[in-house]
This record gives sequence, C-alpha cells and structure tokens, in this order.
Amino acid sequence: MAKFLIQAGYTSEGTKGLLAEGASGRRAAVEQVVGGLGGTVEAMYFAFGEDDLVCVIDFPDPVSMAAVALHVKASGALRTRATPLLTVEEIDEAARRQVGFRPPGA
Repeated sequence: MAKFLIQAGYTSEGTKGLLAEGASGRRAAVEQVVGGLGGTVEAMYFAFGEDDLVCVIDFPDPVSMAAVALHVKASGALRTRATPLLTVEEIDEAARRQVGFRPPGA
C-alpha cells in the first residue's frame, strides 16, 4: 500500500458544506471515496490555521491517490497537498541502491 499525508484547506464554499453536514458527514464521504479505490483512512483530524484537515491515507497505488486529488481539486471545495510517506525500511532500501548521480559541475 502507498501511504500519503493529506493536508487540506476548505474554500468558502467547502466550509459552507462542512457547516451543513458536519465533520462526521465529511469523514463518511472521505472513507467512501478512499474505500471505493481499495484504500483506507488511517487517521483524519480537523485543524485550524493554514490547514483545516489532515489525513493519513493508504492507497493500493499512487495512481489512486492521483485520481482522488484530481477530482477533489476540480471540485473547488478544497485546496490540497499530498505527501508520499515512506517507512524506515523503505528508506533503508533506498539508501542501499546504487545511483549514478553526478552533481552539476563535478
């Protein structure tokens, strides 16, 4: 599974929708969308400040995350940021791989 940190801020129209259906209504909507693509919601928190919503979501693949991101952004109700999350073991594996990189000017 591919894990993502989602940070989102509601637009004024999105906030009106949140006020109308409540946080539990939005959680149900998120779980339905994510579950429909074979994923799960690990955590979902509402916040205030720059972000109104923070989630940790598992998807079977990055394409599923991209599909959700495209549709959510197209709605105009939220601005979102998705950050791929890697385990300690995945970073250990990445560190062991040989990469033929040459820095500029070297």
